[in-house]
Amino acid sequence: MSIPPPPGNQRPPDPYGPPLAGRPQPYGPYGPAGRPYGTPVSVNALAVAALVLGVLCFLPAAGLVLGLIALRQIRRSGQSGRGMAIAGSVLSSAGIVLWAVVLSTGVVSEVWEGVKDGARGNGSLSLAKGDCFDAPGGLEGDTYDVDRVPCEARHDGEVFAVVTLPGGAFPGDARITGIADEKCYALQDRYAMDTWAMPADVEVYYLLPSRESWRFGDRAITCLFGNTEAGLKLTGSLRGDPTTLDTDQVAFLSTANALDAALYEEPEKTPDDDLPAHRAWATRVHGVLGEQIGALRGHAWRADARKPVAGLVADLEDAREEWRKASTARDADTYYTHYDKAYGLVGGPATVTARKALGLVATPPARGEDESGDSESQV
Repeated sequence: MSIPPPPGNQRPPDPYGPPLAGRPQPYGPYGPAGRPYGTPVSVNALAVAALVLGVLCFLPAAGLVLGLIALRQIRRSGQSGRGMAIAGSVLSSAGIVLWAVVLSTGVVSEVWEGVKDGARGNGSLSLAKGDCFDAPGGLEGDTYDVDRVPCEARHDGEVFAVVTLPGGAFPGDARITGIADEKCYALQDRYAMDTWAMPADVEVYYLLPSRESWRFGDRAITCLFGNTEAGLKLTGSLRGDPTTLDTDQVAFLSTANALDAALYEEPEKTPDDDLPAHRAWATRVHGVLGEQIGALRGHAWRADARKPVAGLVADLEDAREEWRKASTARDADTYYTHYDKAYGLVGGPATVTARKALGLVATPPARGEDESGDSESQV
């Protein structure tokens, strides 16, 4: 007579007897991770995230970290997703290398410039020195929508300098305008060295960063020449610098512009009102003339220009002596006497003759009155 087994599942006796020390034990009804056989295996969420970041190449460093964490969790929990974690880690590593290459070659900077241009309009941010362009909205105010055109064609403006401002907070419209006034007017003669060749209706303009464009990284003050007459355009380039002039022309214009810069510093008050200031200014002009006479004498001029330049140097020597006498004048009348003689020797017939010999514009610009009412002289 057999006796039925007690209720419930009973483990059958081991036919090999009790377990021996050192013998591996069977898992029984549970898997190696303590999960019953037949239970669905979950996918590790971090492995999925690592794969997504790796495929998209978005935040590759984060994708690599998530992939490594996922592999560690999978080893401990027995979850699936090991292949995804490995793939995500590999793709993220490749993404990191790709970003490093892109940053080192400046591609990001070029892309960012394109983003800025698209954000602000059609390319005023991309204007460079020497570019000519049309501005459908005019040169006054916020001119951002511009079209580059060949300088030989009719155009609204020509860029002669680009001044880059430092980073940081937006300095304000007044501050930026002040910098533009200081920098652009000082740089114009470096691009168009021959002031005699500048058309009378051409003036200096500038395009400035706005508070909005500053947020996109705009730090450029664009200095340009434009026509002051409404509806009129420029034709041909105004550029006249060492890239377009020969060495003799550059040497001559460099001395002329240095003297011009000294003459433009004439005191605002008249000699009757402030004779000491005018005597001090005459002393500075006397010194600058000495430097420029030395530069003209020290340059090796081509044969057909030597005699005309020598004649100019002789006139400049006489003018220098008149400035010396003006610097010691005891009264305004005496000062005016030497002042007039000095100006008569600067920019006179000898200057015209030398300019003709050097192939430069030989017609002096007309004398006029500047905004403050002082006489304006061209050398």
